[in-house]
Amino acid sequence: MTTLQRVMHIEDDPSILEVARLALELVGGLQVCSCASGAEGIAAARSFQPQLILLDVMMPDMDGPQTLAALRQIPELQATPVVFLTARAQASEVAAYRSLGVADILLKPFDPMQLAAQISAIWERYHV
Repeated sequence: MTTLQRVMHIEDDPSILEVARLALELVGGLQVCSCASGAEGIAAARSFQPQLILLDVMMPDMDGPQTLAALRQIPELQATPVVFLTARAQASEVAAYRSLGVADILLKPFDPMQLAAQISAIWERYHV
């Protein structure tokens, strides 16, 4: 199995973006590309070549589902696992997110000390 090394995180809240970056880099030993918007993530995705994308659902201009649809138009990213990160977790919302083909859904607020382990567990499930 390929080891997870490169994670792209797309999130409009600068404090969440920074906490997640530190958690994934320092605790998880991962290389992280942090993007402050869907458009920024789409622009950086080809050159960074993420193995997994952590994507906020609620963002201005281009939300998570719209960003996911645009990322799936990039041939190199069509099979890249995407994990939604959201505070909206009602059953109907979770079902709608899953229907979009995301690998998993993580809830905000998240535990920074557990984020890398959660991402790694999702990666391992995806690559069994």
